Amino acid sequence: MSVRRLCLAILNFGDATGYEIRKASTEGEFSYFEEAGFGSIYPTLAKLEAEGLVTFRHEAQDGKPARKVYSITEGGRDELRALLSEPLAKDTFRSPFLLVAMCADLVGGTVVRRAIDRHMEQIKAEIDQLKQMTADCDHPATAWTINCGITCMEQNLRYLEMNRSELERLAEVRSGSDAVALAHVEQDRCKLPTAAE
Repeated sequence: MSVRRLCLAILNFGDATGYEIRKASTEGEFSYFEEAGFGSIYPTLAKLEAEGLVTFRHEAQDGKPARKVYSITEGGRDELRALLSEPLAKDTFRSPFLLVAMCADLVGGTVVRRAIDRHMEQIKAEIDQLKQMTADCDHPATAWTINCGITCMEQNLRYLEMNRSELERLAEVRSGSDAVALAHVEQDRCKLPTAAE
């Protein structure tokens, strides 16, 4: 259901081609909300069109095939409103960086320092991108949403700046031949909750 909701949300802000929807949902301003694979967008649009929730028109292009441009219908807006009113699933967060951090004692200081530097650079680049979106944004609720994202990333960056030395120290002190043995000894003390818990 999430790809359906995402496609309708994108079209609620304006007409778009399938390619534009796919780009916005995987690397653009809508990539922060739902996980949408490349292969799921076009089948979803076809289903929405069959249900009368979106329409499409062909727009001619010089020397290229005509573009198929989608628009949301009033029925589509009603469906989007209903989907947005449903109880939300919990937010998901995954970070390859945090896996490196959790295994700092195994990989050592050099790897950890490199991972921290790269992660901080990525966060700064993302903050700059979001600030540019805010500058170009004339929709108050969208601006609020972007600012929420910026605040979360700035807090993340601040935590890394204030605490990176502790992780680097842990990586230096605990890395080496005894790292695996120590990890086994301590794994019961730091057990992560399972999905069932």
